[in-house]
Amino acid sequence: MQPITEDWFARRTWQAPDWTVEDLIAAKRGRRVSVVLPALNEEATIGAIVAGIAPFTTGGRPLVDDLLVMDSGSEDRTIEIARENGARVARRTDVVPHLEPVPGKGEVLWRSLAATDGDVICFIDSDLVDFDPGFVPSLLGPLLLADGVHLVKGFYRRPLRLEVTEAESLDHGGGRVTELVARPLLSALRPELAGIVQPLGGEYAGTRALLESVPFATSYGVEIGLLLDTVDGLGLDSIAQVNLGVRKHRNRNLMDLGVMARQITATALRRTGLPDTGAPLTQFVQVGGEWVPNSRELVTTERPPMREVLPARQPDQVA
Repeated sequence: MQPITEDWFARRTWQAPDWTVEDLIAAKRGRRVSVVLPALNEEATIGAIVAGIAPFTTGGRPLVDDLLVMDSGSEDRTIEIARENGARVARRTDVVPHLEPVPGKGEVLWRSLAATDGDVICFIDSDLVDFDPGFVPSLLGPLLLADGVHLVKGFYRRPLRLEVTEAESLDHGGGRVTELVARPLLSALRPELAGIVQPLGGEYAGTRALLESVPFATSYGVEIGLLLDTVDGLGLDSIAQVNLGVRKHRNRNLMDLGVMARQITATALRRTGLPDTGAPLTQFVQVGGEWVPNSRELVTTERPPMREVLPARQPDQVA
């Protein structure tokens, strides 16, 4: 790593967070905290995640002031289960309704900014298995306790629950797209970010001041886009990372991961001013014993910084 990255890693990486929930509550000093769970057909996992976070919202001085499930058009019982376990739910069509929603994780993360009022916002994916509620206080720590931090990335071991043996999974670090796409891209385009353990991880937290000031890719490029915009706008020292231990989630097949990789590559190139043809991703599948091409269009939609849109928001849109 570059010397600047080595110095950053030593100062802005928490390998074993030792703050308590009480420490964080005392450090809030009037600031509000929102936790957002983006969800699309996650009835199998959403209940346990919401139930795990809900205790942080109780008491006279809660750590979490608002727990929101931001639904992306679920057709199963995700919304019902989330409400039963104590979360507030907003549908993507109910927030910033004058803009027609588009598919994508980044779209609902962006809309969640208009559906919450936290000074600090923590994002947790909704497909986690064996969820550890400690993710939330771990991610909030640097934002509430350290000076100058605006984005906190979680890092963890990510066992491949289906594709490898348990012994092999214990040694697995980043996800497949992280290791094969994101890390090489950052090494080539922004080597100062080489110290980020999980650049694509879905567990992270940021200040509203930052999150409302940057555009959001509506696709799976949202995380690398936020990372690049943060370092370009506020500098490397505005980013921190925290060890969350182990993260288990639903593993996707390689065809789906290829689409994710294409979206991430396009976002990274766009953020660094490099050309992209915008061509679809062509993959190959077997049909009747023959290999045939299957092209999937590239999603390039970007939402503007939310602070440019918020004046158009109506009060009942965050109810």
